[in-house]
Amino acid sequence: MNAHLPRVIVIDDDAELLGMLRRYLGEHGFHVLALANAGQLDRMLQREPYDVLILDVMMPGEDGLSICSRLRAQNHTIPILMLTAKGDPVDRIIGLEMGSDDYLAKPFDPRELLARLHAILRRQKMQVSAMTWLSDDVITFGPYTLNISRMQLDRDDLVIALSSTEFQLLRIFAANPHRPMSRDHLLDKVKGREHESLDRSLDVQVLRLRRKIEDDPSAPKYIRTIWGVGYMFVPDTIP
Repeated sequence: MNAHLPRVIVIDDDAELLGMLRRYLGEHGFHVLALANAGQLDRMLQREPYDVLILDVMMPGEDGLSICSRLRAQNHTIPILMLTAKGDPVDRIIGLEMGSDDYLAKPFDPRELLARLHAILRRQKMQVSAMTWLSDDVITFGPYTLNISRMQLDRDDLVIALSSTEFQLLRIFAANPHRPMSRDHLLDKVKGREHESLDRSLDVQVLRLRRKIEDDPSAPKYIRTIWGVGYMFVPDTIP
C-alpha cells in the first residue's frame, strides 16, 4: 500500500454504492476503506490516521448525523463529508451544525465527489501551512487559549471540541482581530473558491462557534456580525 495516497473512509449501507466508490476513488489516487456501518469505525481511527470521512446520513443503527456528533464530542478533527438524500436542506443544515465540513446530495456525479474530496485535502494543506500566519503559537482571548500547532481550543482545563472547519475559521478570525471580513472572503479562506455564491454554510459554522465560545450566542462579544459586510473578531471584552 502506498503510504502517500490520501486515505478516506466511506460508510454507507448501500453495498452497490460502496463498491462503486471503492473502485472509482481507488482509480483516482485514494486508499479507500469501505464500511457498511460504524461498528469498526472507532477501531480504524485509533489504529491509523485517515484524511477524510464520508458518511451517509440515513443508515440503520447509528446514522451519519449521530456518528458525526459523537466524533466531534470526542474531539476528532477528521474532515467529514455528509451524503444527504434528495438534497434535503434540513439534513444539510443539521449536518453542518453537528460538525460536518461539507455535504453532497444523492444521487451525485462521482466526479463532483472527487472534486469535493480534493478541495477538502487542499484546505487541510492550507490549514497546516497557514500556521505560520500567526506570530504566536498560542493565542488567548477571554478565558480561552487557542493553540495553533496542537489545533486545540481550551477554556481553563477543558478542551473545547472543534471540527477542522471550525478550528480553521477561528484561526482566521484570530489572525485578523478587529478586521471586518465579508462572507465571501471567509468562504474563500475556509472552503476555497469551489463554494457557490449562495452558500450559507459559513453562517452555520459561525453559529456553531458562537455556541461554543460565547456566553450568550444571541449577543456575541467575540464574533460580531457587521451588517452588510460579514463578521469581525473582537478578542478583548470591551463592549
